[in-house]
Amino acid sequence: MGGVDDDEPALKRLKLASGRLTGLSNGSSLTEPIVGSSRDLMARPLQSEGDGEVLGSKGVIKRVEFVRIIAKALYSLGYKKSYARLEEESGIPLYSSSVDIFTQQILDGSWDESVATLHKIGLKDESIVKAASFLILEQKFFELLDGDKIMEALKTLRTEITPLSINNCRVRELSSCIVFPTHCDSDGSSNQGYGRTKSRTKLLEELQKLLPPRVIIPENRLEHLVEQALTLQKDACIFHNLLDKEMSLYSDHQCGRDQIPSRTLQILEAHSDEVWFLQFSHNGKYLASSSSDQSAIIWEIDVNGGVSLKHRLSGHQKPVSSVSWSPDDHQLLTCGVEEVVRRWDVSSGECLQVYEKVGLGLVSCGWFPDGKWIFSGINDKSICMWELDGKEVECWKGQRTLKISDLEITSDGKQIISMCRGTALLLLDREAKVERVIEEDQAITSFSLSRDNRFLLVNLLNQEIHLWNIDGDIRLVATYKGHKRTRFVIRSCFGGHEQAFIASGSEDSQIYLWHRASRELVEALPGHSGAVNCVSWNPANPHMLASASDDRTIRIWGVNALQVKHKSAHCNGIHYCNGGS
Repeated sequence: MGGVDDDEPALKRLKLASGRLTGLSNGSSLTEPIVGSSRDLMARPLQSEGDGEVLGSKGVIKRVEFVRIIAKALYSLGYKKSYARLEEESGIPLYSSSVDIFTQQILDGSWDESVATLHKIGLKDESIVKAASFLILEQKFFELLDGDKIMEALKTLRTEITPLSINNCRVRELSSCIVFPTHCDSDGSSNQGYGRTKSRTKLLEELQKLLPPRVIIPENRLEHLVEQALTLQKDACIFHNLLDKEMSLYSDHQCGRDQIPSRTLQILEAHSDEVWFLQFSHNGKYLASSSSDQSAIIWEIDVNGGVSLKHRLSGHQKPVSSVSWSPDDHQLLTCGVEEVVRRWDVSSGECLQVYEKVGLGLVSCGWFPDGKWIFSGINDKSICMWELDGKEVECWKGQRTLKISDLEITSDGKQIISMCRGTALLLLDREAKVERVIEEDQAITSFSLSRDNRFLLVNLLNQEIHLWNIDGDIRLVATYKGHKRTRFVIRSCFGGHEQAFIASGSEDSQIYLWHRASRELVEALPGHSGAVNCVSWNPANPHMLASASDDRTIRIWGVNALQVKHKSAHCNGIHYCNGGS
């Protein structure tokens, strides 16, 4: 429609008004109208008096921009006839005739003419004109070199590129290409064997990024605007806990509370004393818990979300303070209170190795990301690293950790994070030997690292939880309040879809959930009859949360009652609930 060939590229069309003087790629000009289909000869429809310059209830959407973006999207989606019809009916061209001619000149390799047309497009910023001219003439330079036209390439460099007086470093690189033309690629580096000349389509893409969006609309602009709108709606929804693919364009997005795991689905009662710590495996198929009863338990999660006891791990002579899953979830570390660290096989429940230091006690444990080493905090305030067979590899002496302390390592294995003083966290860069410190005004009781290694969640003595950004300059970004903590170590965690929530235990027997971005308290979940020491959110299932309590139980929280029939209410220390507390 509109005289546009369906197979022509987006910017190849020539819309030349009758009688308009226009430069052509051969340097000549014309004043006659271009002959096309009958629709080309029809007058553009005039805007009626009802047509406004802006659209929408807020009056912020410019009509011309709106139509052009829709036309761009239609063409990019392959709906070329619809795009052409939209141009015809609206009277709003996607691109000016000068831009169309410029585009075709680039694709044809008409370099001198394209530079001339570039000056006619109406760019007000001279620096953009120079930068675009540089890209065009650089392409011309390399194509001349590829055609063994060395003297012409040299002339282009001296009389056209150099006078632009920009990017002098690049000009020197191009000069070296004259001396060693076969060793120089289109990036100006020595790289024999690679083509020096980028495709003209690639050049056009670079020019489109350089030119202002009012001249050439960026690719996928409509998609970007829609994604931005969806993201803003998602971020504003404090209950959002769905996969993004489940969001719809048909209505404004808003989740309900039913997306938050707030119902007790199971009560696990296999521990005989207070449950201090628990953690889901990376794949979400297992849960490990540790207790004051000197044992740890590996729980298995079936396809329906049901949790059952897999192995009880016995051997520690003191309460088990923490556990840590190997990167592949095939092994588990358990740490006794100022005792030893044990490594277990998840499949068999067998103890594979015991790590200890004579005369000292181990207080924390963790894995290096490659799974080849483990590390632990020692009660002499040092941090040590072992090979899996028990050989000590390295030990960082000094004020590195405390007797009661968490220990984290970033997924690249470069930074070890520990509590070096009662009110300070140490970020130790193993490779650069650089130490950074987070200073708090209150005593720190525990901390945890986000999955993307960019944030630390720090629990404080004054019943606050601080969120620190440790990516680059360290800065405090959020504070969460509401939970109770006066005597015990209470742990919090990131969780939910894209870790959009913060969960924490509390001494008032409840679990507290906050929306991470807004800091708004979403839920306070009752159910336990003792202090809730630790919480863990299933990384593979945003609708599953686990909590460990002094009441000797673990509660599994979800969004719906578990639809499984059981012969009795209690089996192997597991109580199935109907969704209540």
